Amino acid sequence: MTLEFDMTDVGLMTYYLSLEVKQMEDGIFISQEGYAKKNLEKFKMLDCNPVNTPMECGVKLSTFDSEEKVDSNLFKSLMRSLRYLTFSRPDILFAVGYEMMDM
Repeated sequence: MTLEFDMTDVGLMTYYLSLEVKQMEDGIFISQEGYAKKNLEKFKMLDCNPVNTPMECGVKLSTFDSEEKVDSNLFKSLMRSLRYLTFSRPDILFAVGYEMMDM
């Protein structure tokens, strides 16, 4: 390809589209730890409690709850951020997809 195109070798990839890439002899590992932390800050959730299951089991979601209204733009932004995070976190994929069904 270098004969056909101007190219520069910048070394091994370490970061791409919020994916942190670590290339080692035993494999290539990806993470979105920085992206996740940035979103925790953005949505003021740095002090949240970690859980094994990212969704409360048995909860029936309804659009007719009498609780306080949620800012729909903020909620959609949060869900988009979580959706992007699912690229490297299949453990939260179902919960995020389930929430996105009502959008």
